[in-house]
Amino acid sequence: FKAPSRDHPALYRDLLRTNRVHWIAEEPPAELVREKMMECHFRFRHQMALVPCVLTLNQDGSVWVTLVKPARAITPGQFAVFYKADECLGSGKILRMGPSVYTLQQGKNREESPKKEEIDKIEPAT
Repeated sequence: FKAPSRDHPALYRDLLRTNRVHWIAEEPPAELVREKMMECHFRFRHQMALVPCVLTLNQDGSVWVTLVKPARAITPGQFAVFYKADECLGSGKILRMGPSVYTLQQGKNREESPKKEEIDKIEPAT
């Protein structure tokens, strides 16, 4: 897929899933085990700004990563690296991604379009 521009909504996503995360200090962090969710930050490219996110722990040790705001050009095969304050918690390879902002906008537009019955009421068939 080639997007029409660098900032096309199809390049932005706010949900991804990793494989089993390799945790550095605690396997996995106690807060994540206790709450099944944890706020932290993540990046998927070296030197990119940290992005606030919420991790949701899966049975198999993988995580769903929900970003506070969509990030551009996340690709399967890259590594998601997680941080809390200045501490690197661990990382996991990105396996899957949720729908793009573009796809979500298309879905919203479809929901808002009038139904056939409503159109028939406005314009009676001749």
